[in-house]
Amino acid sequence: MNRTLILIGLLIVAVGLLWPWLSKLPLGHLPGDIVIRRENFSFYFPITTMILVSVVVSVGLCLFNR
Repeated sequence: MNRTLILIGLLIVAVGLLWPWLSKLPLGHLPGDIVIRRENFSFYFPITTMILVSVVVSVGLCLFNR
């Protein structure tokens, strides 16, 4: 459990340090993401982004468990 918490903490620090560059990636604005804007209402559902992140995490965990 201690090793897992340390890895999660290091991952959070790495994302924090890389955030200026990560925020410039087109994640969240991919084709297939659903955006509905009305006068007093805005709905955003990033389905393509969620699928892409899920595939990357799944492949990463598969490689990590080997």
